[in-house]
Amino acid sequence: MIETSPLLQANQVAKRFGAVVALRSADLVVKPGEIHALLGANGAGKSTLVKILSGVFAPDTGTIRIHGDLIQPKRPENALRAGLATVFQDPSLIPDLTVEQNFRLTGVNIGSVRSWLERLDIDLDFDLVIKEIPLETLRMLDLARALAHDPQLLLLDEITAALTANQAGKVFDVMQMWKEQGRSVLFITHRLAEVLAVCDRATILRDGAAVAQLAPKDGGEHELLEAMLGPEATRQVESASPRVLPSEAPVVLEARNLHSKGKVNGASLQLHAGEILGIAALEGQGQERLFDLLSGDRRPQQGEVLINGRVLNARSPYDAVSRGVVSVPSDRLLALLPKRPVKENLTVPLYSEFGQWFTLARGEDERVQRSVDRLAIDTRAQNQVRHLSGGNQQKVVLGRWLTSGFNTLLCFDPTRGIDIQTKRQIYALLREIADEGAAVLLYTSELPEIPLVCDRVLVLYDGRVVHEQEAATANEAILLSKSHGLVETI
Repeated sequence: MIETSPLLQANQVAKRFGAVVALRSADLVVKPGEIHALLGANGAGKSTLVKILSGVFAPDTGTIRIHGDLIQPKRPENALRAGLATVFQDPSLIPDLTVEQNFRLTGVNIGSVRSWLERLDIDLDFDLVIKEIPLETLRMLDLARALAHDPQLLLLDEITAALTANQAGKVFDVMQMWKEQGRSVLFITHRLAEVLAVCDRATILRDGAAVAQLAPKDGGEHELLEAMLGPEATRQVESASPRVLPSEAPVVLEARNLHSKGKVNGASLQLHAGEILGIAALEGQGQERLFDLLSGDRRPQQGEVLINGRVLNARSPYDAVSRGVVSVPSDRLLALLPKRPVKENLTVPLYSEFGQWFTLARGEDERVQRSVDRLAIDTRAQNQVRHLSGGNQQKVVLGRWLTSGFNTLLCFDPTRGIDIQTKRQIYALLREIADEGAAVLLYTSELPEIPLVCDRVLVLYDGRVVHEQEAATANEAILLSKSHGLVETI
């Protein structure tokens, strides 16, 4: 085999933010014509390294070379000129501007973006305001914009986390095409099955440094996990185990024949105390609107929501929260005060009067610390929660409700885009919460999570519940077939 010179070579790249060391000494080599995975637990430094390569952050030390030439990408346009285009973990678009206005600001070729969207089977009105566009469409829009720059190296940070299986397949097709053209892809994902299916090599980061480089298909999932977490952590990570719900468990949350603007079409469900009830659905089947109705964020056009047998006539989510029903959204930044400290984010629900804002009463400091300890929140970047890793940000959202208390927890895809160890910590926490008597409603876009975490599962299709069964017997084939509205199981 002929050895080729690297397309990208990063050596001893380091970056710190105040007291927080995001990267200690990261090395990365990407060859021409390969799909290269960048893996690691949350907080390992993956997104920081991608932002350094992309010119968002300047490294404190280290060198970056493209085809052997030293580059110093101090701004994103420097990286683009060097042949690097990035799809970041969060959409990099201004929410109050239209699609076309966003693209005119960045100077991208709008005709090229339209062409790529057509190839990706995305029909999009460029006069739409960004905040009105679903997250999965925004991810594909970001991809089309990156491809319009015709890069030598395409950097994809968690792009598939918010996509349907069909959309993810189109991303993989693009990655394969780039590889066949002799270009390369740097791919970050927490879905190890994707790494095993599409990646040629992988670099593993742990605690801000590169600790391994391997061929995923040779070592398999266990070798990847051991490199990411270390052998001790791999052995210690335990999965939650579902249990049989007591027959006398009371119904704490009920939906009766809910309808909402064609997105929810007669959905009904009952959630019992001490139960984890899973919701399985393909993208766009009404699950987001259903959670909006249950959380009090919207009022149904028809039907009713009952909490402990009493109808919820919500004017805002506060009405549901005041009755013990709280929410954890998939987009954790929507639930956080990103420029405020961890403690303030954890204590937000404790205050309703601005005069009391962030003035902790006696004993509340201890409640905050118990939440931090129980969730093992990494508070090194505690002065601004935006500097925490994605997994730790999600823990803060969960910890907020542990601090204030609740009876029913609505979790909408809470483990999207976080590492496997943090996922399993969250699974175990949800089981603890249910064992203590609270109820949990869990929507997840990752079907294998259902039998791992839940007691029962409901399948949503076209805005209504079409299937129900015990989660322990619900394999992926059954859930997929029912999610497609099929009568017969695959």
